[in-house]
Amino acid sequence: MNNAKSKYIKLRITIVGIVFAVCITSIGAKAGYLQIYRSSWLAEKAADQYERPFKESGKRGTIYDTNLREMAVSINATSIAAYPRKIQDAAAAAKMLAKSLNIDSKILQRRLLANKPFIWVKRQATPKEVNAVKNLNLDGVGFLSETSRFYPQKTLAAQTIGFTGMDGNGLEGIEFYYDNQLKGSNFEYVVLKDALGQGFNSEKTTTDYSGKNIILTIDQTIQYITEKALKEAVDENGAKSGIAVVMSPGTGAILSIAQHPSLNPNSYEKFDKHLWRNRAITDPFEPGSTMKVFTAAAAIEHGNCSENTIFFCENGEYRIGKNVIHDTHPYGLLTLKDVVKLSSNIGAFKIVKKTGTESLYRTLKAFGFGEKTGINCPGETSGTVTSYKNWRAIDVGAISFGQGISASPLQIISAVSAIANDGILMKPYIVQAIMDQKGITVSRFDPIRVRRAVSSTTAGKLKNILMSVTEKGGTGFNAALEGHTVCGKTGTAQKTDETGRYAQGKYISSFVGFTPAENPEIAILVILDEPTKNHYGGVVAAPAFSKIAQETLTYLNIPPKNRKTDELTVSKESRLLG
Repeated sequence: MNNAKSKYIKLRITIVGIVFAVCITSIGAKAGYLQIYRSSWLAEKAADQYERPFKESGKRGTIYDTNLREMAVSINATSIAAYPRKIQDAAAAAKMLAKSLNIDSKILQRRLLANKPFIWVKRQATPKEVNAVKNLNLDGVGFLSETSRFYPQKTLAAQTIGFTGMDGNGLEGIEFYYDNQLKGSNFEYVVLKDALGQGFNSEKTTTDYSGKNIILTIDQTIQYITEKALKEAVDENGAKSGIAVVMSPGTGAILSIAQHPSLNPNSYEKFDKHLWRNRAITDPFEPGSTMKVFTAAAAIEHGNCSENTIFFCENGEYRIGKNVIHDTHPYGLLTLKDVVKLSSNIGAFKIVKKTGTESLYRTLKAFGFGEKTGINCPGETSGTVTSYKNWRAIDVGAISFGQGISASPLQIISAVSAIANDGILMKPYIVQAIMDQKGITVSRFDPIRVRRAVSSTTAGKLKNILMSVTEKGGTGFNAALEGHTVCGKTGTAQKTDETGRYAQGKYISSFVGFTPAENPEIAILVILDEPTKNHYGGVVAAPAFSKIAQETLTYLNIPPKNRKTDELTVSKESRLLG
C-alpha cells in the first residue's frame, strides 16, 4: 500500500469518527436537555400515551317506601366506548357494532371518523349486547363500568317517584325534586393502558361518594290497592283517565297517589310526555259538587246556619239573570244537611245568598284553596280562587257548587282531611326522611299544622252531614262500607272546551271522603276524567272509593264496627245520582 493511499484511508476514518462524535455529542446534549430541562414536558407526553382521566359520580341513593321496600335503586351497568384514532377500518367496525347493538351504522361510522379521542358507542348496554361486542374483539373499543337507575316495582307510583336520564340526573317526580340529595358526589380517576393498549383502572379511593337515600310516606301495598281499583274504575266506565289519592288526615302523609294510564319509568321515553307529570299535584280542574262541603262549612262557621236551616230549592229550576241553575231532581224545601246529601245546586246558591260571598271566600282560603300546599314534589299548581269582590251573581252560583273555581286533587283531599282532623288543616307531605349510606337520618319531615280551617264544633257538624251522603238516599251511597262509617261527597263537573265554554257530554266525576267517621284513619279522593257510560260521581267514582277504603282498612288492621248490612242491599234503581 503506497503512502498516498494510506493517508486517504486515515482521512476517511478521521472524517467518519468526527461525524460519529458530533452525532453522539448531539444526541447526548439533546438527551441531557430533555432529561434536565424538559423532564416535566416529557412526563406529560408519556402520560398521554398510557393515562386517561375519567370523571364519575358516586352511586345514586335508593328511594324506599314507608316500610323500607325499594322503589328506585341503582345497579351496575356496562357502557361501550370507542377510541376512533385506534380504529383502522371505521366502516367495518361501525357495521359490526351496529349489528350487535341494533343502532344505525351510518351514524356510528360518521362519529368514528370524527377527529375525537373518545366517543360513547352505547351507554348502559345490556349484558347480551356487551358479550356480543366483546366477541367481536375489535381494536379501539372499550368497556366502562357505570350505574343505571332501575325501578323494581315498574309502574307502581311511577309519576310520584319520577325517573332519571341517561346521565343519572332526575327529570321528574321525587327523582327531580330531591336530585341534589340522591345523586352521588363527583370524583376523578385515571385509566391506565399497558403496552398492548389494554386498559385497567388505577387504584380508586375507598371513600363512599354515594348519594343519600329517600324514605317516602307512600305504602307499596296501599299504592297497589289504589292503582288496581282506579284502573278497574277507568276501564269499567270507559273513562279517559283517572286519579286517586289516599292521605292520613291526622298527619298529612300521602299513603298513595295513583294515575291511570300510568308509565314504566324504566322506559319512560316510550310513553307520551303528558303521562310523565304527577297530575294529582300539577293539574287544576273544576271540582264540581265536592265544593258544596265548603259552602256548608261557610254557612255553619260564619252564616249562623245549622244542619236544619231550611232553604227553598225552587223545584229544580232557578233563574239568575240570563242563566238558569238546574238540579238533577226537583226539590222544594230542604235542610242544609239535605242540600249536601242530595247535592242540590240551587240549595248551594241559596246557602251562599244567606251566608254572604265574603264568608264563602274566607272559608275557601282557610281550607287552602287558591294557594300551594307546599308539598315536597315538583310542579305544584295553586289553583284559582278569584276575590269575592269580583264575583257576579252567576259567579256566586257557580262557585257555590264547584264551577268557576279550580283546584288540584291534592288541595281537595287536604281540605276534606281538615274536616276529618277536627277542623285543622295539615300540610301534605310525601317524603318522611333522608338517610345517608350508613343509615343515619340526615333530615326528618314531621307533620306540620298549617292552621285551623274551621272550629271543632263546625267540623263535627260537617262530619254528620257528610255521613248522611253515604247513607240510604244519599248521592254517595255507593261509597258505603260494611262495618265502617263513611263521610264523603260526590262531584260531577262539566268540562270546558278550548274556547272556555262548557262542553256537552264531557264531565269530571269524583268522590272524596274519609273513614271511619268516628276516628278517621284514611281520606280518599277518586277522580274519573270523561267517563262515557255514566257521568255521576256517585255512580262511577264512589264504588272505587269503597274498594280502596275497604281493602286499605283491612290492610291497616282496623276492625269493623257492628253495623246493620240491610242498608247496603238497596237496589240500584232506588239510588240517587249525584
